[in-house]
Amino acid sequence: MTNLRNGILLGCGNPLLDISATVDEQFLANYELLPNNAILAEEKHMPIYNELIEKFSADYIAGGSVQNSFRVAQWILQQPGIAVFFGCVGKDKYAEILSKKATDDGVNVQYQFCEQAPTGTCAVLITGTQRSLCANLAAANKFTVDHLKKPDSDKLLQNAEYFYISGFFLTVSIESIITVAEHALNKNQLFMMNLSAPFIPQFFKDNLEKVYPYIDIIFGNEAETLTFAQERNLGTEDLKEIGLKMSALPKKNEARGRIVIITQGSDPVLLIQNGNITEFQVEKLNTEQIVDTNGAGDAFVGGFLAQLVQGNSYDSCIKCGIWAARQIIQRSGCTFDGVPDFKL
Repeated sequence: MTNLRNGILLGCGNPLLDISATVDEQFLANYELLPNNAILAEEKHMPIYNELIEKFSADYIAGGSVQNSFRVAQWILQQPGIAVFFGCVGKDKYAEILSKKATDDGVNVQYQFCEQAPTGTCAVLITGTQRSLCANLAAANKFTVDHLKKPDSDKLLQNAEYFYISGFFLTVSIESIITVAEHALNKNQLFMMNLSAPFIPQFFKDNLEKVYPYIDIIFGNEAETLTFAQERNLGTEDLKEIGLKMSALPKKNEARGRIVIITQGSDPVLLIQNGNITEFQVEKLNTEQIVDTNGAGDAFVGGFLAQLVQGNSYDSCIKCGIWAARQIIQRSGCTFDGVPDFKL
């Protein structure tokens, strides 16, 4: 059990109820989906959610990238209320399920409620150890900066010291992200973001460019990082060179260099800091140990944040991130059980 101040970590994201099921390649093909990818649902994808519920034994899991990371961080910290999460949900039973699951896992959820749209859902399609995500944001898309500016929300913002937002949120409320980023900048506190999926640097690059100068720590996997490099014309496909270039891009808080963290599945995690690159080995699991890679990236960030808010070194943060991802991929969905046994 840690002894931290409640609400020290604050984030915004898309609260989604994951509807998770094992399907075959043909099912993906029917909906023009790719394994190990994440997209926003279009009209043609809308029947997928009912089909999963009706034809497959789908599981419901509290989801959404930031909410997942915070649930994992809370599990590792074993002290409820450290993480405060903002996002928008509908007024429906899915919102109740989400709220209960996240709160049971120790997260302080501060949802904005939307009358006009249902709670967002995400189809999690598992084929072997791969997973394809198709998110229908629905109410999650309706988050507004007004909710952050309410007196109670502002108190939580003033109280926090670490801020984390997913790239997915760039599709929802750029004003909210800039509000949090400006606040962190003015207080010289850490503002962190995740590239989240290749379509973010590709199709939302204007919003990403507006926010990027505020980012103190940026996370991304190899596919997201390569897309970022391509869209920014960084002129290389070497992940280490890309990381160095990403860290050197213009930054508002010049007192602190930007840290870039690139995950590569079972290949080493790269930490790029002050012009130096450190590699962290990832102990490979046997194929039969891997149940589902869904949530591995979120879990990595959760493990990282759990150590960061305790003031531990970036080395410790990354080692805990690797450990957390390893736990999650041995279970279905972003779920965990028992008391964590991570040792520094």
